[in-house]
Amino acid sequence: MGVFVYLPLVLPLTALPIAHLAEQHLHPRSATRLLVAVGTTLALCSTVCLALLMVVRTAQLPGNPLPDGWSDPEVRAAVPYEEKAGIVAIGVLAAVVAACAAAVHHHVRQRVRATRALESLPERPSAVAVLPDPEPYAYALPGTPGRVVVSTAMMECLTARERRALVAHERAHLTARHHRYLLATQLAARANPFLLPLRTAVAYSTERWADEAAAQATGDRRAVAGAVGKAALFAHRSPDALPALAAVGPVPRRVAALLDPVPPARLWPPPSAHVAFAGLVATAGTAVSALSSLNATVTLVRILHAATPL
Repeated sequence: MGVFVYLPLVLPLTALPIAHLAEQHLHPRSATRLLVAVGTTLALCSTVCLALLMVVRTAQLPGNPLPDGWSDPEVRAAVPYEEKAGIVAIGVLAAVVAACAAAVHHHVRQRVRATRALESLPERPSAVAVLPDPEPYAYALPGTPGRVVVSTAMMECLTARERRALVAHERAHLTARHHRYLLATQLAARANPFLLPLRTAVAYSTERWADEAAAQATGDRRAVAGAVGKAALFAHRSPDALPALAAVGPVPRRVAALLDPVPPARLWPPPSAHVAFAGLVATAGTAVSALSSLNATVTLVRILHAATPL
């Protein structure tokens, strides 16, 4: 394995430039898909390498359930590693698993709580649920089928055109399944803190994606901009009280983007040399991370397989 096993732990740093530039220069749909693909790949590779370090260290512990041959001196010599790094990897991997489990639990709990809030409504086959609530809010509730949930206070804050724009925005979240992108990047950031900027960038790009979809559906970019601004102005609830899709993102930037022309949907050629260079760095970092983790995995499997008695 050698030093290559450590590379995927730090290579997520190569994705930071593209996380910053993608949300500014790429179409939000392209930016979301690109950042999620890069982030999840890098997070998976770093987690695999933590697992490899943990296995190597665990094989040296007395009374471990692994085959005795894995702790032979020949195996130790063939699998170079720092003893302290192996001990740290056990704790870090346990923390990663606990953090990811907590994120999934929080996500599921929010959806369950939001679903229960709809149980008081009369049974009506409507895709838009209006809850009698003095607090202004609106969010998309994924499910089969998904529902758009809006409070009566929020409906009263908006004009008729802005209401249509708001509902179109939330429907775009459901249609594009943005909750999956958000959950994937949240888990990636829990697996490797270097990926936190990607989570922030994806949270913004999904909102921008829904903004552009709403503008296309309504044919009125100014109405969508007004709905975004008013919804953020009147929504006083804590983000923790709403499902993950209720995050509004940097509102002034979203409003300014809606008042500009529609961003180009093409991913290639890149809109600027800076984006092209950042994309190249992120692609190279992701490729090296994947190859490093694959090389370390294959090496360890071969050595431990040879040391395992039949």
